[in-house]
Amino acid sequence: MSRVPQGPSRRLLLAGALAAASAAVAGCSSDGGGSSGDAKKLTIGYFAFPSGDLIVKNGKLLEKALPDHTITWVKFDSGASVNQAFLGKSLDIAALGSSPFARGVSDASPIPYKVAWILDVAGENEALVVRKDTGVSEVAGLKGKTVATPFASTSHYSLLAALEGAGLKPSDVKLVDLQPQAILAAWQRSDIDAAYVWLPTLDELRKTGTQLTSSKQIGAAGKPTLDLAVVSDDLIARDPKAIDAWRKVQAEALQQLKSDPEGSVKAVSAELGISAADARAQLAQGVFLTPEQVTSADWLGTDGNPGKLLSYVTDTAKFLAGQKQIDTVPSADAVRKAFYLKGLPDVLK
Repeated sequence: MSRVPQGPSRRLLLAGALAAASAAVAGCSSDGGGSSGDAKKLTIGYFAFPSGDLIVKNGKLLEKALPDHTITWVKFDSGASVNQAFLGKSLDIAALGSSPFARGVSDASPIPYKVAWILDVAGENEALVVRKDTGVSEVAGLKGKTVATPFASTSHYSLLAALEGAGLKPSDVKLVDLQPQAILAAWQRSDIDAAYVWLPTLDELRKTGTQLTSSKQIGAAGKPTLDLAVVSDDLIARDPKAIDAWRKVQAEALQQLKSDPEGSVKAVSAELGISAADARAQLAQGVFLTPEQVTSADWLGTDGNPGKLLSYVTDTAKFLAGQKQIDTVPSADAVRKAFYLKGLPDVLK
């Protein structure tokens, strides 16, 4: 049976990589890394992935909203690195997948951050693709095949859901833990038969593969995954007005995605260094909520009334516990305490 290896504890793994992650943050700007003790500096972690974050960054919307703050944007490649940086108090705000977030709040000493916004819901931008030369055309056909995904990620969560929906157990396939770039290399060497991964690696696999399902389909079946935005406990205590300003510009970016698609394409194209056609295609694969939807009972919720995201995060934690990635499943109350909803939805007006 293919299982996630136990390995060292989460704390030991994070501690081992913490110095490198913190150094990377500090090395990105002469303004310094995290802003502990200084209310006029904000360090924001983001991913090279189409979302409102790139529109906010490209248009310098936060810089305009907070002219008395020094804003430093730092690019990350994985949620694990973001978690490490928060442990080292090197970040104030960052994008983070719902699965890494569930990991972060599940320890006896949870990472000192809280979810404060939803950037996007995984759609066609995260999917399961099989090599065309395998002849497989449905998920059930993966039995006995080698399937790669980054373990403990949103893709891993969706892959297990896809297998379950097709009547397969994890032991019916050979699961391989690979990061996106390693997945692409393994695919090109024909070392793997299929992979569940996100953009831009996903688009490369599609060139010689067949898509079997996507996170949009799996989410519609009741197991959504999301890209969240989290804020440090230190920032909540130190500068809550900065969080309000940040939420407002994120809401503005979501509105721009609906009202000015070509402007959004231009911003994403510039930030990712890709053609307008590629940026347009990548944006079309995402699921972007309106600000009203973000703060509805179906998603994040409002101050005093967390939405369905509460159960989504708890369900994700149960999955991670089942995969031996975390020791225990946090209580609903523990997850609720990891939500920062103060002022919502009024602060968006």
